[in-house]
Amino acid sequence: MENIRNVVIIGSGCAGHTAALYTARANLKPLVIEGHEPGGQLSLTTLVENFPGFPEGIQGPELIENMRKQAGRFGAQYQLGHVVSVDLSQRPFAVNFGKETIHARTLIIASGASARWLGLPGEKALIGHGVSSCATCDGFFFSGKEIAVIGGGDSAMEEAIFLTRFANKVTLIHRRNQFRASKIMLDRAQHNKKIDFLTDTVVEDVLDPSRKEVTALKLRDVKTDKAWDFPTSAMFLGIGHIPNASMFEGQLETDQDGYLVTTNYVFTRVPGVYACGDVQDRRYRQAITAAGSGCMAALEAEKFLERAGQ
Repeated sequence: MENIRNVVIIGSGCAGHTAALYTARANLKPLVIEGHEPGGQLSLTTLVENFPGFPEGIQGPELIENMRKQAGRFGAQYQLGHVVSVDLSQRPFAVNFGKETIHARTLIIASGASARWLGLPGEKALIGHGVSSCATCDGFFFSGKEIAVIGGGDSAMEEAIFLTRFANKVTLIHRRNQFRASKIMLDRAQHNKKIDFLTDTVVEDVLDPSRKEVTALKLRDVKTDKAWDFPTSAMFLGIGHIPNASMFEGQLETDQDGYLVTTNYVFTRVPGVYACGDVQDRRYRQAITAAGSGCMAALEAEKFLERAGQ
């Protein structure tokens, strides 16, 4: 069988790059398949101030590029491509991305999770400039401001409550007048004096891409069809994430929302297959925790290959 690699890593965010660094330093010559979002969600972030070692902060894309260079220095190889399918029923595992199939003795899944976006005209242009899907990452930048959170589930309530640490006022905007959130989370949000609720309302656009900052949201009342501009300094999405794990359906265990289920942090039910970062972490979703789990996955892959005499 041709083209057999000791380690194949799917994904090139914090988890993938860290796994690449550790396995490369172990002389395992890992191959990183960069995925459909090279660099992961951090590549969409502007200033990162909560990653240790950068007292003045660092731009998200720069941090990712530094990680990539560091892993490459020790021999990690990178290949552009999006994994179409994986066969875990055979050994070595078969990883197919388009016209090419690579075989792997161990597989590290670091394919991440994609934030759910609204798909609005001005939204993408303002990601990192007032549009965010991570309150813990970006809330600090809007201290003393008035901001909006979109959603009606636990994620939206958690984001809104957290953001009241910084914002003067948080308006939670939901398209219905009933909430999916658990009673305890909804009660906490409703009893927070800094949180206002705007229900039966949808966001139709985000202003103002020409100024490279969020100045207002175009809103519409779904009952009256009334439309208006709602001034705000930021829009935080609290409508969840989609784990990039569909290629493992039927082969690896997932939870009800599609996140890969792991034991002892990074082990899947298939020996030699490990999952790390946001594809299996629905709780923390931070750059530093993704990097930590990437390290764990790499160390376990190294041990697995040692035991197998590779």
